[in-house]
Amino acid sequence: MELKGLVALVTGGNGGLGQRICHALAREGVGIAVMYAQSRDQAESVARELATLYQVDAAAFACDITDDAAVAAVIHDVTRRFGHLDILVNDAAYNKAIPFGDLDNLTPEVWDRIMAVNLTGPMRLTKAVAPIMKAQGRGRVVNIASVAGLQPSGSSIAYAVAKAGLIHLTRCLAVAMAPETLVNCVAPGFLEGTRATASLPPGRMGQAVASSLLKKTADKDDCADMVVTMCRTETMTGQTIVIDAGRVFH
Repeated sequence: MELKGLVALVTGGNGGLGQRICHALAREGVGIAVMYAQSRDQAESVARELATLYQVDAAAFACDITDDAAVAAVIHDVTRRFGHLDILVNDAAYNKAIPFGDLDNLTPEVWDRIMAVNLTGPMRLTKAVAPIMKAQGRGRVVNIASVAGLQPSGSSIAYAVAKAGLIHLTRCLAVAMAPETLVNCVAPGFLEGTRATASLPPGRMGQAVASSLLKKTADKDDCADMVVTMCRTETMTGQTIVIDAGRVFH
């Protein structure tokens, strides 16, 4: 799919990986709706930078993706502002580090919050954009999962299960939204400079590097470039690509 002139909504677009995704798409001439939950100033700064660097239309939009009404409102606002919506990148995430063996602290409240943001939120957003993309005859959805969804590891059981669910949701939505809309997924390993990894216990990053074949963390730009590839492709759907410097083979 030719990307120039299209419009993308990037959830968590003000975050560490989200910003790289916004830049990678804007570099291709894509207008960007930078969606944020709380950090308005940061999101607006990202939008201004995108507009200045790449001469694309860009704007910041607030949304609580755990709220149906808020999701419906933001999709309405984005399509009214840009005129169309062609790409959805589900990058927003919530993470709380709880060792797998610490079941007492894996409370129902923590479980529900992690599921609401990491799994149900992407489903809400995708359902909201599905009729728009179908009517246009084209669309791309890219979910950002994690290698924690491919093996029993990561910051918590809830996070691992939510990301596993997001990977399978990708497959199911690929079936549901074909042939107009292609749905794919990127599963990064440990990424430096993100809110998710900032909450990890000391030493976890070093362990990940030591256990990787390439002896480094995953690269945010590699992940962002894969998002661009998944938006451009015409013949790949329902797939999850791992980018983790050689730790998990899928």
